[in-house]
Amino acid sequence: MTSIISSAAPARAGRGNAWTVILCWITVMLEGYDLVVLGAIIPTLLKTHHLGMTAGDATMIATLSLVGVAIGAVSVGPLADRLGRRRLLIGSVVLFSVFTILVPLAGSVGMFATLRLIAGFGLGACMPVSLTMMSEHMPVDRRARASTLTMTGYHTGAVITSLLALQVTDNWDVLFYILGVAGIGVAVIQWFRLPESEAFVLAKEKAEQRVPFTELLKPAYLRAGIGIWVASFMGLLLVYGLNTWLPKLMNDAGYPVPAAVTQLLVLNVGGVAGLVVGGFVADRRGIKGTTLAWFGAAVAMLACLSVRMDSDILLNVVIFFTGVFVFSAQVLVYAYVTNFYPAGIRGTALGSASGIGRIGSIVGPTITGALVTAGIGHPWGFYFFAVVAVFGFLAVLTLPRSVRNPQEDLDAVA
Repeated sequence: MTSIISSAAPARAGRGNAWTVILCWITVMLEGYDLVVLGAIIPTLLKTHHLGMTAGDATMIATLSLVGVAIGAVSVGPLADRLGRRRLLIGSVVLFSVFTILVPLAGSVGMFATLRLIAGFGLGACMPVSLTMMSEHMPVDRRARASTLTMTGYHTGAVITSLLALQVTDNWDVLFYILGVAGIGVAVIQWFRLPESEAFVLAKEKAEQRVPFTELLKPAYLRAGIGIWVASFMGLLLVYGLNTWLPKLMNDAGYPVPAAVTQLLVLNVGGVAGLVVGGFVADRRGIKGTTLAWFGAAVAMLACLSVRMDSDILLNVVIFFTGVFVFSAQVLVYAYVTNFYPAGIRGTALGSASGIGRIGSIVGPTITGALVTAGIGHPWGFYFFAVVAVFGFLAVLTLPRSVRNPQEDLDAVA
């Protein structure tokens, strides 16, 4: 393993950092692409009765996909802290790419679901490892921006899928082939161009002990860990709940369907803007304080959406700022993780935060869907989201404000 790591030794020059930024961003973009690909093709699958698929089957497949992502996110952390970020990221990209290519070839609903589950293992590992590598290749005073910049790729991928889905119509299998082939291509480039995390290599040279997941439960990390897990759960619940049900909630409020779909676009544009601004503010003003402000503002924006507005301009402004604060609040939690934990446990901590957050990504759409089914999606859906944001705020409030001395792992990168 030493020879492999040495061959991809971290480059202190700008070129190594540039490749890390580009390749990690593209990897997260692929996950964003996958975020909406299933939702984009479900109407076609049901209309054509592909494999005899029913609405219940589609729900099961979507749920198993998210379960796979959650398992992958939790599992990859300890491996990344033991074997290295680079190898785990490349392996994860290859795993989800291969099984994504196989999805259109499935001969039954059960096989379709199984392939999506296994692809989810690799996909779920990509984001925490990418965030870890990005943060460790950036100077300490830019770690929040490293996390938020990386996550703009997530929303970019979602937009790309939406645009492609409009073009391919019934040829839905093309969407999976594009994703799988693109992933394999990215993995090949990563093998030759992606340097190992310098923080990981420095920790290895110092014979720093790799710690198990149970280390997160010890007194030194427990308070931060609980706060991070709760905040991540609430944050991803909001992200997935809104992305899944916003058009329906707004339609139930009396807005026409085209306007409701446009509002989803406005929400995600606000999300990209919030990621850029949030990272910059957090690096200058402190990550915890900024995250608190973002969750607090999210509470206000979500409460406002529960009120029917006659002005389209006012409504779109509120939706835009909802995206600004909701989407980047969750990512700022990840930024806190990369800044709080030392290199030897950082991958494990970020993987656990992402994995537990993924449970929220399953719970959010499920509860909101139940409210819609009961006929009270508006305004109670937004009341529910506002309360979730309050819990996110309270969770961040419990986090330690002071962090360890950052000199211990990335001094050389600055």
